[in-house]
Amino acid sequence: MRTVLVVDDEIDFFLLIKDYLGQRDYQVFSANTLAEGWKMLEEKKFDVLLLDNNLPDGFGWKQAPEIQKRFPDLRITLISAYESIFLVTTLEGVPFRIMEKPVSLETLISYF
Repeated sequence: MRTVLVVDDEIDFFLLIKDYLGQRDYQVFSANTLAEGWKMLEEKKFDVLLLDNNLPDGFGWKQAPEIQKRFPDLRITLISAYESIFLVTTLEGVPFRIMEKPVSLETLISYF
């Protein structure tokens, strides 16, 4: 079973993702802050990280390059509630996929 960590402070968003992916044999976990997300990444191996930018304790996207360096096999998708021009962005030389909110659940799996 593949594991997904959703780092986002919007509980409704997490519940939507958990329900959708749970029906497709994914195990989905949540963290509401960057600190919780880092702790979970250290404690458990995840296949996929969905990382929001605006979190209560900082900007998730600023942490993305460091997360990718520490966990090179982790597939990271950046989540944005703001319109994104690019589907892929580069932060500190590391390419990341961006998924806009509201999320198209049919497209979600293609980001993994």
